Amino acid sequence: MKITLVTALLLCAFTVSAQDYKSIVATADQHYNNKEYNESVARYQEAFKLNKTRGSDLYNAACSAALSGNKKLAFEWLNLALKNGWTNVRHLKSDSDLNSLHNTKKWNKLVAAMQKEVDKVEANYDKPLQEELLAIYEDDQGVRRVFVETQKQFGPKSPQSDSLIRIMKYKDSVNLVKVKAILDKHGWVGADKVGGQANQTLFLVIQHADLATQQQYLPMMREAVKSKKASGSDLALLEDRIALREGRKQLYGSQIGRDNDTGQFYVLPLEDPDNVDKRRAEVGLGPIADYVKRWNLEWDVEAYKKQLPEIEALENKKKQKH
Repeated sequence: MKITLVTALLLCAFTVSAQDYKSIVATADQHYNNKEYNESVARYQEAFKLNKTRGSDLYNAACSAALSGNKKLAFEWLNLALKNGWTNVRHLKSDSDLNSLHNTKKWNKLVAAMQKEVDKVEANYDKPLQEELLAIYEDDQGVRRVFVETQKQFGPKSPQSDSLIRIMKYKDSVNLVKVKAILDKHGWVGADKVGGQANQTLFLVIQHADLATQQQYLPMMREAVKSKKASGSDLALLEDRIALREGRKQLYGSQIGRDNDTGQFYVLPLEDPDNVDKRRAEVGLGPIADYVKRWNLEWDVEAYKKQLPEIEALENKKKQKH
């Protein structure tokens, strides 16, 4: 169908705005990760002038606002998150970012309103299965949150980090037994049966599993994406991890490596770097330039292509050590 000049211009403007929004939110997230909460709030405010309908972004912004001491703005964004479908009341109540809001009437009112929405949505859930998966989720992610903070405080080669790696491996092995039993009995259970977070637990545990297990359940996850029981962006991460483990290059740039000597992060070997953003967009991932900001990296495709032989040599050296 022919697009008129006006329509084309509107589409172009919309695309630019969408890209701007994602880029600004990525910068806000980076400020949050660096504990620069006032700067994070300012960037979220900038982003929300373009789009104020993404519940997860509104929730994350509220965390930054609470940590910056702006309780009024935190509640404003939390209520907007609720209106835009963010209803993870379990996480809301356990999130330490929001501790400063707890002793208020607004907090109790918000929790009650969110619980009411959750009860409506979850009326037909498999509650025992949901509870089991949510417990696994907390086990999987809880130790990783502590690990990230420990690395920041003591460094990646510290005894504290080494100890947590051992704990993480043990928890992963226990959780994998549980999740494999669920997948073998129920298949890839969708969010319509257990909720979004419980559903994502399946991916997280498989993503942290050994290669043979990942290869075993990859076809099941591919089918789950087709039937909308799993996320295409999550599948992309699993595809990347398997590709690298099989000695191939990743497609979406989701896997990040680290030089053990310098501590420098880098994007692990990537196929066709020039078109990575096209592939990422097809599965619902944002631009790689925004993604790598989480590791304080700046994406320069020409520089990356020049560095790629060095990155591949470094990865081969690591494999030889193991």
